[in-house]
Amino acid sequence: MRFSVRHDTLYRYSIPVGLAPHLLRLTPRAERVRMLASQLTIEPPPATRRESVDRFGNRITEVSFAGLSDLLRVESCFDLEISAPPPLQESGLPRLPWSCRAARVPADYWREERQDPAVQNFAETLAAESGRTTVPFLEHLSKTLFRRFHRNIRIEGAAQPPARTLASGRGACRDLTVLFMAACRSLGIAARFVSGYQAHAETAEGDRYLHAWPEVFLPDAGWRGFDPTHGTAVTDGHVALCAAPDQAATMPIEGGFYGDGVTATLDYQVRIATPGA
Repeated sequence: MRFSVRHDTLYRYSIPVGLAPHLLRLTPRAERVRMLASQLTIEPPPATRRESVDRFGNRITEVSFAGLSDLLRVESCFDLEISAPPPLQESGLPRLPWSCRAARVPADYWREERQDPAVQNFAETLAAESGRTTVPFLEHLSKTLFRRFHRNIRIEGAAQPPARTLASGRGACRDLTVLFMAACRSLGIAARFVSGYQAHAETAEGDRYLHAWPEVFLPDAGWRGFDPTHGTAVTDGHVALCAAPDQAATMPIEGGFYGDGVTATLDYQVRIATPGA
């Protein structure tokens, strides 16, 4: 599928401020992607700019600024083509729960902390209903979150704890993502949080936002995505910007400013076109 994306972010400050160094995570990840064109415009122009890849494989842009400014504008535009992964196969995967870890996957993606008992029981029930087979469990989990949970758009704030989402039966895409990850990790499956864009509009009016979904690591298949907001597996209708063990390491713009008594406002607009879709 081909994606054309324009993501415009504008911070305005009540008085000119000093801008702290910023970290931008707005360049798509390279998996199954053929980049056709891209441009990242920053106002005011940075004093320094450095491109690199973080330890999770995300492409990042680090910028610093000189002087004062009453705004910060970041516009990311790109055109790309993304291909679908091969179909998932159950053959060779161990029964759930898993007790062995893939050697090439860091421990960050399992998280050692004990899951909430309600989340653990939720995962165990779905695993039993899926015959303790991995791919059917992942598909069942995605469809269950889609069918049973009320989905809402929440612009601000971090993802809520998975137990809260489970108890309330509602959440934004990032909340369903974190619950999906917690359920998988409770059964020994490595999982990570992905931030990016999707082909589907988020509202009937066609409004667009950043989207979130989980990926799990499967031996011989690598990282594979599911989208509990829609109850489907991820194919070529999603473009990943960042993937990390938790949401905090996937924020698209991270930074701050220096100034006393300053008020700030944030406006943004995401435009997505999928020609030929």
